[in-house]
Amino acid sequence: MTESDWSGFFADVDTLDREAYITLDYYLECRGDPELAAAHFCAEQSTAQWRRVGSSEDLRPRFGARVINLAVLESNRPEFSYGVGQPASDGGVHACRVTIAHPHGNFGPRLPNLLSAVCGEGTFFSPGAPIVKLLDIRFPDTYLAQFQGPQFGVDGLRDLLQVYDRPIFFGVIKPNIGLPPEAFAELGYESWLGGLDIAKDDEMLADTDWCPLAQRSVLLGTARRRAEQETGCRKIYLANITDEVERLTDLHDLAVANGANALLINAMPVGLSAVRMLRRHARVPLMAHFPFIAPFSRLTHFGIHSRVFTKLQRLAGFDVVIMPGFGERMHTSDDEVRANVEACLAPMGPIKRCLPVPGGSDWAGTLKPLYDRLGTVDFGFVPGRGVFGHPMGPRGGAASIRQAWDAIIDGLSLDEQAARHVELCAAIETFGGAVKPASAESTAQPAGDDA
Repeated sequence: MTESDWSGFFADVDTLDREAYITLDYYLECRGDPELAAAHFCAEQSTAQWRRVGSSEDLRPRFGARVINLAVLESNRPEFSYGVGQPASDGGVHACRVTIAHPHGNFGPRLPNLLSAVCGEGTFFSPGAPIVKLLDIRFPDTYLAQFQGPQFGVDGLRDLLQVYDRPIFFGVIKPNIGLPPEAFAELGYESWLGGLDIAKDDEMLADTDWCPLAQRSVLLGTARRRAEQETGCRKIYLANITDEVERLTDLHDLAVANGANALLINAMPVGLSAVRMLRRHARVPLMAHFPFIAPFSRLTHFGIHSRVFTKLQRLAGFDVVIMPGFGERMHTSDDEVRANVEACLAPMGPIKRCLPVPGGSDWAGTLKPLYDRLGTVDFGFVPGRGVFGHPMGPRGGAASIRQAWDAIIDGLSLDEQAARHVELCAAIETFGGAVKPASAESTAQPAGDDA
């Protein structure tokens, strides 16, 4: 490339029609001249060869991806962050952050084609730039208007549950694999009586011969309605219908007819286009789980930041996005968790907000730290063993969660609240260290919304 060639892949953002472009932030490690590497990068993910032989036309003004900002973070490093061969001797390795405006007319409102452009061959096999991470993606309103997004979103889910002033309390029924439908349904029923809003299938529990969705959803649907009658509160059974794409709408119809009033789908294993298809068919909220995202996002300098997946799941139509939360077990930094929560709740043109559910080894004692970190009640709290591994059973485990929330509202410490409630005391002794209550009462009876 001559200088006149590669300069055509740069643009002043103020000269572009911003509604015609999506904006992408990348981390890039390259050999040689960073500007030349960024130009190659834009060429490879858009026009590649932008001129026919024997013609003076230039396809870049309409179809070319363009660099609108390039910052060199570090120069002349001796090697790349990961083992991808030796750098050239002249100049070493440069670490850069590059912002690219990519014309969405190249792929249209089609998620497979969008991903093929911004995360495909041209992006990850660009000459001289073997280390790439897509950090963020932003869409203009004209592009967003071509998507449905969540059908219910945060506000619609709250309307379904009639819960407006606190987090939504989920629970992952445990043991997650191996139980017959009858035992599984009984655990869900007990957790609803204790105060959970949503009892859910684990993301690994499929339509199996030992716990078929047809039977499981009938029993859980019946148990949900019983729990609603006994507590006077609305409840949700979240059934996992993750499966082959051609089965999704049939499984939706089966589960909903049997009493499931929300559906779990593992977004990336099924595919975002399949989710979008299901969204057009769905009559209940759709909730995403995060299998197959960590392999793309875990490395600091390579792959795709998880916030990109969160935005795409929201765009595809999920009402709830379950994501790795705080704590060492999830291998996710606090900043990354907050970025994913923001990707659910921040304004996104006409696309509704979806409910963020940061999870991982939660119990009553992790509720306040999570609430303090997020600074909002618009989140879901999703313990598994914290409810279903409670020594007093799932009714006691769910009650301990509600007691922990009441402590937050009343300005009490967890220990002060535990001195009044045996369920919370038992939770602390089991999951967080011993506490001796002075005088504790059981509240593990059917819990209304103010329980």
